[in-house]
Amino acid sequence: MSSEMTLAFETILDDLPRCGWVTQDPLYRRYHDEEWGRPEYDPQRLYELLVLEAFQSGLSWITVLRKRAAFRHAFANFAPARVAAYGEGDIERLLSDPSIIRHRGKIEAAIAGAKAWLRLEATHPGGFSAFVWDSVEGAPRVNHWRSLDEVPANTPEAEVLSRRLKKNGFRFVGPTTTYSFMQAAGLVDDHLVTCFRRKNS
Repeated sequence: MSSEMTLAFETILDDLPRCGWVTQDPLYRRYHDEEWGRPEYDPQRLYELLVLEAFQSGLSWITVLRKRAAFRHAFANFAPARVAAYGEGDIERLLSDPSIIRHRGKIEAAIAGAKAWLRLEATHPGGFSAFVWDSVEGAPRVNHWRSLDEVPANTPEAEVLSRRLKKNGFRFVGPTTTYSFMQAAGLVDDHLVTCFRRKNS
């Protein structure tokens, strides 16, 4: 058995307490265990997360997660300067790529977001990362949810960040999408108090 297969097998069999939205899928578990909710400050990585959350809108996150490698290939590893230069030919190329989610509005939003990212990176004190983290005053908000029923779909902070993103040229960043982004990027720690990640964070 390869090391990759062993990891997948052990991931399925372990009995660590996790947040209730995590399935038995090894990819989903690794995402929860190693990425979701960890504070992210890298501006390019934040752009990637925001774009992927926009593509996730109306779909399940596991669908996006399974296509993430293809998205990275299609969007030049989410390098904003390269994505901002995409034209109609690139949009048509992406619309014909079955390995990603083909949605013209979301593809155009990713390009618009790259242009907005470049403007904020150049003009906002501290760049795009600071722009995002300003919404929580620079430090993660740690919540103390005991069940998924307590976790909100959005918050006043998410609504403010959504408005600021839209004002600066981002699209497909409604409050619910923005809050999912905040959770993924660790601006808020929404691991349930019973989750092993909360105990190890």
